[in-house]
Amino acid sequence: MPNPVQWRSATARQTLYSALRRFFTQRDYLEVDTPLLVPTPGMEPHITPFEAPFLPETDVGRRRPLYLHTSPEYAMKRLLAEGSGPLFQICKVFRNGEVSPTHNPEFTMLEFYRPHADYHAIMADLEGALAEADRAVGGDGFFSRTPYERLSVRDAVLRATGVDLRACPDGPSLKRAAEAAGVRTGDATLFDDVFFHLFLQKVERGLGMERPTFLTEYPASMAALARLKPGEPSVAERTELYARGLELANGFSELTDPVEQRARLVEEQRFRRDAGRAVYPLDERFLDAVGRMPPSAGIAVGLDRILMLLLGVESISDVLLFPAHEFVGE
Repeated sequence: MPNPVQWRSATARQTLYSALRRFFTQRDYLEVDTPLLVPTPGMEPHITPFEAPFLPETDVGRRRPLYLHTSPEYAMKRLLAEGSGPLFQICKVFRNGEVSPTHNPEFTMLEFYRPHADYHAIMADLEGALAEADRAVGGDGFFSRTPYERLSVRDAVLRATGVDLRACPDGPSLKRAAEAAGVRTGDATLFDDVFFHLFLQKVERGLGMERPTFLTEYPASMAALARLKPGEPSVAERTELYARGLELANGFSELTDPVEQRARLVEEQRFRRDAGRAVYPLDERFLDAVGRMPPSAGIAVGLDRILMLLLGVESISDVLLFPAHEFVGE
């Protein structure tokens, strides 16, 4: 049964959701509800979706694979392409494979998008929303310490390790520099793989300690669904929010080139195949929407982690009435 901390978190969660809904509706965002069950999951190389196949009662030949969504992104972008205007959603999302003090396979996400905006605008909206939520919930004021820090990935790595990413354009050169800075890189040789060893060991835990930090301008190879920065194509207009060493949000100035988007998804298919992971078909309706979207920006925010920090608790289980470790044996 829930303990007193979990009951307290349930009350705080209600207040958090109310504050967020008030903030976004006052700014003319439309709250939407998209399906949890989808025919095509996201293609992110390191995320494993839950399978939930459709099993018709009478015609076994109509069995088809379905999945619990890992993000409402594809559906929300289809709405943007239809002229919806600003959108937000608070929903459950599902990612298989990990239970830890900061991970639950079923968790709650805030995701929102603004047409005719870039990632600077979406960072400002999130900053305002979290400051308002902090005041409503009665946290320690950490999320009210505005403006939040804006820090490029290059500057964050340089500050923490002395390694300059511009001087290390490929995997071997970054590996040499990282190991000289005391990073254990194992058998990693590709730039992205070496970078993640460097980032996780030396950079991440020091981010957002005095106030929340937006990490910006990721290397182009880590663009995901972000557009490349105009005039500086070596970096992408991608941001992640960190607070007290914990990643809370991931957002972009959205890619609206369907040819480039298809190429990136095909590359992610190849990565998954080479890694021995399941490979999923491309979502053609999503790709069609990408080509019709206005210039837009969006961000996804893990609300359970936000609640952890607002309440000053150490484990995600403390903000869930039914944490997964109770039934998956972790």
